[in-house]
Amino acid sequence: MFTIEHTFDCTVVTLVDEGAAPLGEDVIINAFDDCITLTQYDPVADKAVRINLSLAQLRDLEAALDLPEGVYQFANKDDEA
Repeated sequence: MFTIEHTFDCTVVTLVDEGAAPLGEDVIINAFDDCITLTQYDPVADKAVRINLSLAQLRDLEAALDLPEGVYQFANKDDEA
């Protein structure tokens, strides 16, 4: 299950783990104009852990989900000429 909310400066997606136990903590994704943040509560450390991704890193992650094992790099459009 997930929720989507639009706020003044970002879109917030919350991923809720469902199904058989053990369940993971919710993941909160904030999409800003210049970056993406992922936040998840860590019960061992008793604090929220945040990861910041640039839009280029998000693009790479999106591509990586559909590619086989290997090392990849996007080519610059200027290099194609």
